[in-house]
Amino acid sequence: MLKVALIEEERRGAELMEVWGGEGAAPVFARDGGALLMERSVGGKSLAAMSVSGGDDDATRIICSVANRLHACKAISPSSLVPLSRWFRALDTAAAARGGIFAECAKIATDLLADPMDIATLHGDIHHDNILDFGLRGWLAIDPKALVGERTFDFANLFCNPDARAADGARFDRRADIVCQAAGIDRTRLLKWVFAWSGLSAAFSIEDGEPHDAALAIAQLIKERLL
Repeated sequence: MLKVALIEEERRGAELMEVWGGEGAAPVFARDGGALLMERSVGGKSLAAMSVSGGDDDATRIICSVANRLHACKAISPSSLVPLSRWFRALDTAAAARGGIFAECAKIATDLLADPMDIATLHGDIHHDNILDFGLRGWLAIDPKALVGERTFDFANLFCNPDARAADGARFDRRADIVCQAAGIDRTRLLKWVFAWSGLSAAFSIEDGEPHDAALAIAQLIKERLL
């Protein structure tokens, strides 16, 4: 598959895909600037379909396994990556304009960013449709945002996907149990990052003119658990 980057974000992602070298991500055959020639996923399975058809626990474990492999890579220079503090600027803008739960999410984000733990190269957009079935190679990631920061952030987006069932309280709690065990992270820390991410996701949706209620529903769910 040939992918040609049209924006800087995609060019950074292409570089990171090459650095990962097929370890947790789709293998890259060649890269020339923003042009990336990589292996195509030919497996017939889908994590989104698995999640909504009774296999959400398995899908969550697979996502964690792939993320752990990606985070183990130390080969890329942090100067090539976007720091999470810059990524969260959109949330600061939404908080200033809208207040309310956006301001609460921004406050938590500010606290987390001021005291980061376990810094890693981050995919930045890990969810059910960005981890594909590569057959005998297993499950591998595509389309990274190429960020750097606390690795717990990378697990946040799976809690907002793949559909509205993500906001079910029992499902959310089960996912949190699995992620904490599989990734070896603190539950309260995880909840705070998901809370911050939910606000940022909603802010991104507002910027793009898209609905943002689903992300705020996750934020509200977590707010009740952090009280």
